[in-house]
Amino acid sequence: MELATLFQEHINIRQRAAESALQATGYDGLVISSGCVYTHFSDDQDAPFRRTPHFSHWTPMSGAHHLLVVKPGNKPKLTRYAPDDYWYEQTPLGNPFWADAFEIQEVTTIDAGWEALKLTGRIAYIGNEIGMAEKAGFEINPADITARLDWDRAYKNAYEIKCIEEASALGIKAHEAGRVAFLNGASELEIHHAYVQSIGCLDHEVAFSSIVAMNEKGATLHYENKQTLRNGKTLVLDCGANVRGYASDITRTFVSPTCDYRFKYLLAGMEKLERELASAVRKGLPFGELHHTAHLKIGTLLCQAGILRADPEEAVKKGLTKPFFPHGLGHHLGIQIHDVGGKLASPDGTPQPPPEAHPALRNTRTLEVGHLVTIEPGLYFIPMLLKPHREGADSSLFEWKLIDELMPLGGIRIEDNVLLTDQGPRNITREIAVELGIG
Repeated sequence: MELATLFQEHINIRQRAAESALQATGYDGLVISSGCVYTHFSDDQDAPFRRTPHFSHWTPMSGAHHLLVVKPGNKPKLTRYAPDDYWYEQTPLGNPFWADAFEIQEVTTIDAGWEALKLTGRIAYIGNEIGMAEKAGFEINPADITARLDWDRAYKNAYEIKCIEEASALGIKAHEAGRVAFLNGASELEIHHAYVQSIGCLDHEVAFSSIVAMNEKGATLHYENKQTLRNGKTLVLDCGANVRGYASDITRTFVSPTCDYRFKYLLAGMEKLERELASAVRKGLPFGELHHTAHLKIGTLLCQAGILRADPEEAVKKGLTKPFFPHGLGHHLGIQIHDVGGKLASPDGTPQPPPEAHPALRNTRTLEVGHLVTIEPGLYFIPMLLKPHREGADSSLFEWKLIDELMPLGGIRIEDNVLLTDQGPRNITREIAVELGIG
């Protein structure tokens, strides 16, 4: 199906969802701005601009200070800010595939855009241009309607899935470029360059700041530095790509031919259990239960590898797997890497608390058809998390000599992006990798 057709259906879905949210919360209309640029403190340089995510949910139009107006029964209205400016490049709108879905007008000043709104009644505003919204008399980022929009973001339609498929294809090709560079002895910085070059974008245009972690740095979960030391033994590569505002989020762990065979055994085990967890995604399953299953599987692997001396059930019950797997199994994915709505029990914003045993999960929601989540189990050797167990009552249940020998190799994380369909889970990452003949 043509992209324009998919997009029009996407907008029809957005309009129905917005009208339902407006009716439920008593607003007469909704204004979403693309946002204003953040300027660094006491400086004249700006941070790379990111649009308001709820604006991106409606249109891939880039740039700051645009305004979207949604009212029941009306075609959505898009006010494009197109200043007369010679300092920065200004490009004409042209005829993008999405333009026909909106009533579009252009203004040359920010004030003109807001003055052109001319809205009456109770209006909800979402965005960070707070001063302008206050002046207009709008209710700013109200929790009641924001919660409903957040809830809806979890359900991906055909247009959104296509965007994420394309972002996945870019990400998979870039991971392959990173793998080849690593095996050729490249440094973290060189691997990052290979990744970005493969996508063909600027650094700030990737989906998020890349994690290129060799050796012990793989045990720092959000490691963002880029060392120039070459010829690593292990590599955790966690990167994504962005297409029309939608992201992929993929992680792979690679090892050199000379890497410790015991670490290679753990990597093979993590590859296997990650695929099993991705296949276990199903309708009606609370994500917290799948996270608990991940701990049991990782506990089994740790016991089989001789790292823990305990029954896997006992190991999880005692919290012995937590220092090795300290983060959540995954999160919702879409416009934002950690997409919103993952901790809601209902559209009205009622929170869904995490299970007592796993209080820090990003996703506590019960899985439904249309949800797209990451599945990313990890196994790390993190000194600060292992230290209390080394000194604690259960110290004898750990094989410390083996742990210390593996610690310089950092850790393992494997991550795929999984869509829940009527037919069951669809592992988009693996499916597209097969199509591309990669991995």
